Formats: sequence, C-alpha cells, structure tokens
Amino acid sequence: MATNSDSALGIDVSHYQGSVDWNQVHQAGMSFAFAKATEGVSYVDPEFATNWAGMLAAGLIRGAYHFFEPEADASQQAAHFLATVGKIGPNDLPPVLDVETTNGVAGSTVWAGAGTWLSTVAQATGRTPILYTSPSFWNANSPDPTLVSYPLWLADYAATPTLPNGFAAWTFWQHSQTGSVAGVAGNVDLDVFDGPVAALLAFLASAP
Repeated sequence: MATNSDSALGIDVSHYQGSVDWNQVHQAGMSFAFAKATEGVSYVDPEFATNWAGMLAAGLIRGAYHFFEPEADASQQAAHFLATVGKIGPNDLPPVLDVETTNGVAGSTVWAGAGTWLSTVAQATGRTPILYTSPSFWNANSPDPTLVSYPLWLADYAATPTLPNGFAAWTFWQHSQTGSVAGVAGNVDLDVFDGPVAALLAFLASAP
C-alpha cells in the first residue's frame, strides 16, 4: 500500500459485518470509519443507527454513506439520506455518495443524478460531500468533469492507487475488501486518509 506510514487508517461497514465492537476497532489503530446509512429512496441499513452511535461513543471520527441507485429520483434519495442520518456534526466526516453501478442507466444520466444528490446534500448540510467511485467505473461511464471538484473516496484494490480521469488527488482510499480488524467478524473494507490524523482533523475543520 503506497501511503505514508503515519496515514490515518479506517474501515467502512454495512450490515454485512453484523455487530461491530467499535471500541476494539479504535484500539486496533483505526481513527475513522464510514457506515452505510441508506440506499435508493427507502432502504435503511439495519445496522446504521447502532454503528452511527457506536462509532461516536468509541471515539472514532465517523462518516455515513448513501448507495446511489441511478434509476431512482436523485432528490428523493438525498432527502432519504438526510432524514435518516439527521444532524451531521462538525466532528463528523462529510456525507458520502457511493456510485458504483449504472443499473442499466446511461452514464451521463448516472452522473447527472449524482450531481443532483451531491448539490442537494451540500446545500442542506453546509458540508461538501465526498464522492466514492472506482477508476474503472468512472472512466467507462461518460464521467462528468464538473464532479471532480468533490473530495474523492477512491475504490481501487491495488498496491498503488490509480486516479479516475480528471481527478488530481484522492482524499480517502479504499484499498482492500478483505481486511481483518479486531472487533469485526470476517472481512472488512480497509481505508486510508491521505495524511496523518492531524491532517484528517484539519480536513474536518476546513469543511466545507
């Protein structure tokens, strides 16, 4: 993994990980974590409320993400996410939009909807959201160059990260789907921030 040895480390989870012992996760050296909150216009991850509270109680910097369904109304998806997560505090990570499937929708339509979600959530929260995607998905589906202004959470399971076309940098990098971390049963996604914990705190302080 091509990062500095002092880079802030984290994980991301959904209900697939079951019950997580967040105190153990923090003690294992993780500084931050993302949890799946919502998908589409009505689905709520059944572990989200527990994870959201547990991350905070354990002292982790927490974030919430929405899995985007391109065929569903983007404004309704944004409203669903906002209603589920509630207030996002200054010490929480910005909201995340996970875009990784077209579901048969044209690429240009996918990114137009993503842009609507991002701008809607930005306006509602006063925070600049993070865009999660992979270089292969972005490059292959008529990417919208206006979206490269959003912080990137890069999904790339490689020794060295490859940026999607048009992005100058990544902010978070999901570099493995098969990690092992104390407090989590089975495999878990591993993430790294582009800098040490102090830089991560500065990133929060500078938001939006």
